Amino acid sequence: MVTPGVDASRPSDQRTLCDPRSGRRYPLDPLRWRGDDGTPLLVSPARAPAPGDIVAADRSLWRYRAALPVPPGAPGISLGEGCTPLLARTWGGVEVGFKLEWFNPSGSFKDRGSSVLISALAAQGVGQVLEDSSGNGGSSVAAYCAAAGVEATVLVPEHTSPAKTLQATAYGARVTPVPGDRDATAAEALRRAEHTVYASHNWHPYFLEGTKTLAYEIWEDLGFRAPDAVVTVAGAGSIVLGCDLGFTELLAAGRIAALPRLLVAQPANCAPLHAAFTADAEGPVPGAWQPTMAEGTAIKEPVRLPEVLAAVRRSGGTTAAIPEQDIASAVRRLAATGLYAEPTSATAAAAVDVFAERGELPPGGTTVVILTGSALKAPTATARIVKGVV
Repeated sequence: MVTPGVDASRPSDQRTLCDPRSGRRYPLDPLRWRGDDGTPLLVSPARAPAPGDIVAADRSLWRYRAALPVPPGAPGISLGEGCTPLLARTWGGVEVGFKLEWFNPSGSFKDRGSSVLISALAAQGVGQVLEDSSGNGGSSVAAYCAAAGVEATVLVPEHTSPAKTLQATAYGARVTPVPGDRDATAAEALRRAEHTVYASHNWHPYFLEGTKTLAYEIWEDLGFRAPDAVVTVAGAGSIVLGCDLGFTELLAAGRIAALPRLLVAQPANCAPLHAAFTADAEGPVPGAWQPTMAEGTAIKEPVRLPEVLAAVRRSGGTTAAIPEQDIASAVRRLAATGLYAEPTSATAAAAVDVFAERGELPPGGTTVVILTGSALKAPTATARIVKGVV
């Protein structure tokens, strides 16, 4: 595998799309979402901003516009995404900063990627897009399409939380349930993508360009330094990859001294990344996966699995698989402190206990835990947890 190294000599206006597996490059084009051989792509690295480059008056991720692959004259489609709180708390005896990503406009971190992706597509005159999602991604793309005047069709698994499909519908998207699980929905989207513009939060490289602003923002939150560790949940792994991209750019520019360790949690019921990591594999390994209350992570075959594995290893990080009862407990524990996190999000908090017990979070370190979305997005699962049914 060719890892996406940073070419600090490449001007931002000469960025390309690159295949991290073969090294093949393509012209920068938001209409291209995968390589000719069907592999996922990345945008070649940007030069990370210096503190003085940040447009502090812009209370959105567009404060980092110089590092985003959108034409200089094109408007950024913004709903005020980014600039989310970093809340200092003690969790199980560990001092952490909870990054509250549900403060984003549609209620999840996905708005970072959607803002950049839909901005780039709208700048190309795109009028209709297709997305597939288990909930938050579809809601987010629908929101930004509404803001941009772009029509959206969102394919969802048939058992997706009604709160999430309602949100996408309210934004004006055409929401289409697909029989089967999350992977069946992805397969149907790939079939339809042959005939329409595919604004996929799992496939499209521009989405990760928005997600990388999470790394920039944590750096800014901490007084322009990197944390020692970032704890996050992963399904497709866009937060892992976004943090890898953003912190790697900061390191290459000399803005930070070292990459933070990426400590990645998945529900034990569906943990293909954890299984591959612990097997020291470069790709998927067999697993008997089951449904999980953390529905946002229920992806049995992540498109970018080799790249996510490489990012975790490059950072010196590791993974953990969290049982359902521990996810439910974390939802209740967070709520008891005033933080109303959906089960997918609470998986990261539950993992703090596991990583601390393993010695992965030594005392005195700076740990940021990313809470991805609000429990308002998952009322059915949250109700079962609160009532003690789970």
